[in-house]
Amino acid sequence: MTSGSTDAQRLRDLRLLRRVRDRIDRDYAQPLDVAALARGVHMSAGHLSREFRRAYGESPYSYLMTRRIERAMTLLRRGDLSVTEVCFAVGCSSLGTFSTRFTELVGMPPSAYRREATGATAGIPSCVAKQVTRPVRNQEARPVNRT
Repeated sequence: MTSGSTDAQRLRDLRLLRRVRDRIDRDYAQPLDVAALARGVHMSAGHLSREFRRAYGESPYSYLMTRRIERAMTLLRRGDLSVTEVCFAVGCSSLGTFSTRFTELVGMPPSAYRREATGATAGIPSCVAKQVTRPVRNQEARPVNRT
């Protein structure tokens, strides 16, 4: 393979990876798995996972869960849904997995977040609230200092 064909293949893969990322962003609440995402762009699941991690710094599954947790944070701040309702609304099928991942990313369980965050962003434009409440990605949340 020449350098030109390698570059062309890399650009093609990046276009496909953007399609996968856009699909995750759009369809995060739908049942998605790496195999289905890979089929949608005619890649093997292993190749998609490797290239996605290389391009975006995390696996497709981790990216999907981060999107789901971001949306869950928004729903929990509203305060009108239970944690279980939020879990299923964002596409998670296991309350345990949802709670574990939420705690890893946010630094507190969803029930504690709901109690503390309800109304916390009142009066703040939603685009600003989304930025300041975005969960930590690619690392565990810093421990919350409760004094």
